[in-house]
Amino acid sequence: MGPLNGIEVIEFAGIGPAPFACMLLAQMGARVLRISRPNHVVSVGSRATIAGREEIDIDLKSEAGMEAVRQRIAQADVLVEGFRPGVMERLGLGPDACFKLRPSLVYGRMTGWGQDGPMSGMAGHDINYIAVTGALAAIGEPGRKPSPPSNLVGDFGGGALYLAMGIAAALVDARASGRGRVVDAAIVDGTLSMLTGAFGIMAATGNRNERGTSMLNGGTPWYDTYETSDGGYMSLGAIEPHFYRLFCEKAGLEPEWIEAQHDTERWPALRARLEALFRTRTREDWAKCFDGTDACCVPVLTLDEAVQHPHLRARGAFQDRDGHPWPVPAPRFTEAP
Repeated sequence: MGPLNGIEVIEFAGIGPAPFACMLLAQMGARVLRISRPNHVVSVGSRATIAGREEIDIDLKSEAGMEAVRQRIAQADVLVEGFRPGVMERLGLGPDACFKLRPSLVYGRMTGWGQDGPMSGMAGHDINYIAVTGALAAIGEPGRKPSPPSNLVGDFGGGALYLAMGIAAALVDARASGRGRVVDAAIVDGTLSMLTGAFGIMAATGNRNERGTSMLNGGTPWYDTYETSDGGYMSLGAIEPHFYRLFCEKAGLEPEWIEAQHDTERWPALRARLEALFRTRTREDWAKCFDGTDACCVPVLTLDEAVQHPHLRARGAFQDRDGHPWPVPAPRFTEAP
């Protein structure tokens, strides 16, 4: 049971952000039916995001298969597809054809480049989509090459989350008006949307958000990661002056550094001092030092370490599936499991 209980979703099997968006809809209570090609192979990375929902194999090249799909679409609230532009139209399952079957249908489309534009027919992956938006250029250390942040920024952040949000919004309208609509979710669009703040800073200050030049991408010594004596790392995010002052006091920094937070000329020296300081103690020692405080300094954990973290355990952030930890659905709702 969940806020989307009673919503019927037809998902055309794919990889990456579209199945992840459907996972989110299923976790919110929707019933998702995944339509796959016969003899399809599921990648290791996709297995987790499609677990727990119904899946059937249908040959879309046969008339019997197409008729079976049309019957299901006629009863559905949402359709989700992640093919290249034009594929569903060539199958005879584009928006116009599906709206004739179900006028209130929410038709979710997930692409990297979008349904139109000169690059819309090109192949690509997360790293390519976030590259052209300016997001990738901001990630990594200054003077070194950009670092791909797994596929969290594009596929899941700019893609799946925006598709799921768009579908939920369109469902509200469809319930009120009886009119369906297309949700054109492009990873480049969602990624640019997440960069709204960066574009605002550029407009106000001229800072182009290049690696190591802004407050949130390593440009300041008090918003960065630091290696500890045992090879671990601590994350420091003491932005506000009172949090920074508390950090300095807890860390044992000399008083002179407290006044240097916004003295850009002293930042190289401050960063060097912090690097030396963090190397004097283990990651566990530093974690204990700042635990329960507002110093905004916590350890950088691996996945298996995150499963054991006391705060995440207290919130029940993981559930057990066949002896393996899995993140629980998010966000959480009252009166829903």
